[in-house]
Amino acid sequence: MSFQAGKDNLRTINNYCPPSSSSFIIHHSQVKSTTFLNFLLKPNQTTHSLMAARDILHKMKEKVGFGLSDPDSGKGKSKMSKHITHGFHLVKGRSYHEMEDYLVARFKQIDNHELGLFAIFDGHAGHNVPNYLQSHLFDNILKEPDFWTEPVNAVKEAYSITDSSILEKSGELGRGGSTAVTAILIDGQKLVVANIGDSRAVLSKKGVAKQLSVDHEPTTEHEDIKNRGGFVSRFPGDVPRVDGRLAVSRAFGDKSLKKHLSSEPYVTVEKISEDAEFVILASDGLWKVMSNQEAVDCIKDIKDARSSAKRLTEEAVNRKSSDDISVIVVKLQ
Repeated sequence: MSFQAGKDNLRTINNYCPPSSSSFIIHHSQVKSTTFLNFLLKPNQTTHSLMAARDILHKMKEKVGFGLSDPDSGKGKSKMSKHITHGFHLVKGRSYHEMEDYLVARFKQIDNHELGLFAIFDGHAGHNVPNYLQSHLFDNILKEPDFWTEPVNAVKEAYSITDSSILEKSGELGRGGSTAVTAILIDGQKLVVANIGDSRAVLSKKGVAKQLSVDHEPTTEHEDIKNRGGFVSRFPGDVPRVDGRLAVSRAFGDKSLKKHLSSEPYVTVEKISEDAEFVILASDGLWKVMSNQEAVDCIKDIKDARSSAKRLTEEAVNRKSSDDISVIVVKLQ
């Protein structure tokens, strides 16, 4: 999410997700793999041999856990619940700045428990703050002594501690900030979701989308912003912004705006019932062009989590999303 670029108006689009067309997405790692294979093959070897060699390399990577050669795509699975898997995919937006989306998608064993740790951090005015969150936020959450008994309070406290650290390190991390959506899957039975800003978490239950997060926008929190001494701009042709600058009302960092912003997360706990199918976490690069239900409908018939995440990013690009797009899909069945 660009610091200056606000949220596009959500388009009215039919509930239709056309077949995938991913040939336009080419990553540097794919070029490296092809070059490597060309080096291995002799000049007179056929295209068929090249294809066979690619297939062998792909299987070797799968064997050792690398999966696709694309560094912006990946997957994993639970050791405790074999039917629970996750996949992710990221696509750089059309802006001239570096990629500002960062994510976490992994399972972690703690004593007799398994935690699925999933998060998307959508930075603005630089990538240092989301990079910091990727490395520190979950550690801070799990350090909280009451995490296992009072997870909501623990997450809120950890968000506050992390934001304070970011502000203290502003000389090193810069003036930027980041939104966040985090989801902690505890033993495959309970999901603790938190967010600040406009990155979003959506659960599919029997094919029906249920939003688990809250979009924190200047228009919905203008009274709180005003009470802190700030204002919400409404310039023609632009989205509402805090102090005329930021298009979300809650974020990590943003030291110059902090007096008028909140970093308190919305936190909820969702029990994973038998009708819970999958969870989508995504930055606003997806939600600007797709509704919750459209996203659910788009991947409801795709079994593989990574393929689901990639399908959503492709559809967002097809719908002309120009922002960075990051998607995590957690399959629960």
